Amino acid sequence: MINQQHFLDASVVHYEWNNAIPARLEIEAGDTVVFETRDASDEFYTPRSTHEDVMRRVFKGHPLTGPVRICGARPGDVLAVEIIDVAPRASFGWTNVRPGRGLLPESEFSRPFLQIWDVSDGRFARGMHAMRDIAVPLEPFPGVMGVALDDAGSHNTAPPRKNGGNMDIKQLTAGTTVFLPVWVDGALFSVGDAHGAQGDGEVCITAVEMNARITLKFELQPGRNLTEPQLRTSGAIARATSGPHYATTAHGTDLYQCARQAVRHMIDHLVRHRGLSREEAYILCSVAVDLKVSEIVDAPNWIVSAFLPEMVFGGK
Repeated sequence: MINQQHFLDASVVHYEWNNAIPARLEIEAGDTVVFETRDASDEFYTPRSTHEDVMRRVFKGHPLTGPVRICGARPGDVLAVEIIDVAPRASFGWTNVRPGRGLLPESEFSRPFLQIWDVSDGRFARGMHAMRDIAVPLEPFPGVMGVALDDAGSHNTAPPRKNGGNMDIKQLTAGTTVFLPVWVDGALFSVGDAHGAQGDGEVCITAVEMNARITLKFELQPGRNLTEPQLRTSGAIARATSGPHYATTAHGTDLYQCARQAVRHMIDHLVRHRGLSREEAYILCSVAVDLKVSEIVDAPNWIVSAFLPEMVFGGK
């Protein structure tokens, strides 16, 4: 049998995990699908959008392209999804701060803030306006990839789940294969929420969000019986972030609070030494800073580190 390539546009999307949603496409194991996907705002933002638009946007779920039914997929199998390519299909992306969302509380970021990025060269997300001297290397990936749940009814796309979903794992770039447990016949795979660049943690709750064209190849592994997604990269996991990094650290008994404090220290550093506003610094932390659990064995305190690749400033 000759493996086929299929195409699925973003003219029809869904905003929930629901195993009653009918498949838009049926394929065989070994086939490839080119998906067009909408950004997380459901194409609400444009290059002319402003900070005031942030509070006007209504989130009803991630717009997902699919579902795709894979012939022969059964519960207990694993769907191996190889990421062939992820590319912008618009000239811009965006990142926003929305009060009350993200790692840091509304008391610290009480105003909405929107950053538009130029991604037209396919290599960098280039800041516009006050952040025009910042260029974050593009390492695009799908923020949401998942199969249908075995629980009936509607399920929110925001939290990651046993089916994959909104995992936001920045290493899910071209060359990586993600292994998804199959929970229903046909798997019913969907994808969306592409990110052009993201730091580990996505701390302000948005990355460089963008419309995308995502090419995926599907294989079945019968009876593998995973209970959570797993993945394998094709090489090093920090290709675009070589060179000097600046890191802040925070210690404490609570990893969540340590993560908050490490980001606060990085924001302070960016404001003091790079001349950014606090909102711009928070945005940059979300799209470029990697949070790491550096130490978790010496009770009562743990260490979380926040690493910023200084190449985003052009080596300055």
